[in-house]
Amino acid sequence: MIVLVVAIATGTLRARAVVLSREAPTGFDNVTNGYITQAEFDTFRRRFEEPEAIADGLGPMYNAESCSACHASPITGGASQVTELRAGHLDAEGRFVEPVGGALIHERAIAPDIQAHVSDDQDVRGFRASPSVLRLGYVEAIDDATLLEVARQQATETGGRIAGQIAMVPVLEAAGTLRVGRFGWKNQHASLLSFVADAYVNELGITNRLAPAELPSLSALLPYDAVPDPEDSPERPIGEQDIDVLTAFVRATKAPAPDRALAGTADARIGVQIFRAIGCAVCHVESLVTAPAGTVVNGGALVVPAALGDNVIHPFSDFLLHDVGTGDGIPQGSAPGAMFRTAPLWGLRTRTRLMHDGASLTPMDAVRRHRGEALSASMAASRIGQREWRRLLVFLQSL
Repeated sequence: MIVLVVAIATGTLRARAVVLSREAPTGFDNVTNGYITQAEFDTFRRRFEEPEAIADGLGPMYNAESCSACHASPITGGASQVTELRAGHLDAEGRFVEPVGGALIHERAIAPDIQAHVSDDQDVRGFRASPSVLRLGYVEAIDDATLLEVARQQATETGGRIAGQIAMVPVLEAAGTLRVGRFGWKNQHASLLSFVADAYVNELGITNRLAPAELPSLSALLPYDAVPDPEDSPERPIGEQDIDVLTAFVRATKAPAPDRALAGTADARIGVQIFRAIGCAVCHVESLVTAPAGTVVNGGALVVPAALGDNVIHPFSDFLLHDVGTGDGIPQGSAPGAMFRTAPLWGLRTRTRLMHDGASLTPMDAVRRHRGEALSASMAASRIGQREWRRLLVFLQSL
């Protein structure tokens, strides 16, 4: 047993002391974290990788044919270079207006005459990168109170200069009970099952019990929607339907493994100190603790299992919404267009395109791009010398 404290705001261990049995297991090895058996993990992983067909409900409009098409590097469930496209326009009062069918512009269709396009008047446009879904079971197991405390301490310690916003969002499987959002670039979901169900219909066009309507619901699509809704067979009981299997796989993935040899170097050890000193750790919170096993979350729909409870994780994120000057003007859920969730940095060494839109190609590009609430950290980074830059980069490359 070890005694650890939740890392909040500046990265210092300051919140509440908690007795823990272990750190969350890490690795890019396709081995279960213990939430399900290895045999189940392997079976569910293959389901995550399996391409869908029109007969399975794919489309009529969609972005990918399988979950792994957007989540695959360096192993199934990881990140990718794939982005999704969103667009709309502003009305006379400056409010964002979605096109008919929604702001998500599907880039594929099962017939050429229903292919979606961005029109000239839809001049508010943005890309959203497909993030890794590895380790999200631990994120789901973070208690709401922990994230609320992060937000409170952050605002207190910076005098309100940096103040992550909480999004209370409905848990679909719990009749819309509200919980602190943590999934998606706009924190539009709080439970993994809700997140998976939403992605299944939005990205693959496959309806399910939590998202039973085709998106977008355009009458022009009806002749092409040959598979009845919902497309997940009603004969399959809850717990064995596609969204349940995919959710179980994601919950069972390990946290990303750092490069421990690189992290142990003198440069990396100094680099993390620089990371903290210039203010990056205010939002990129180094360590959090998941709720105790047995805690009821998701509006009563999930009891935190032993494999996910009482774990220390190192996400380098506060999972809060911030305005860092890179907003695309497209709101989603309760998040305004200027805000995005703090991008977790764990697994950074496996990614080639950074930030919410994948437009930053190196960690230094991303640091320099930060403005808004992160302006002071970005400016502090611009003032450090070349040797300090190199050490900071070594640390980031170890994540």
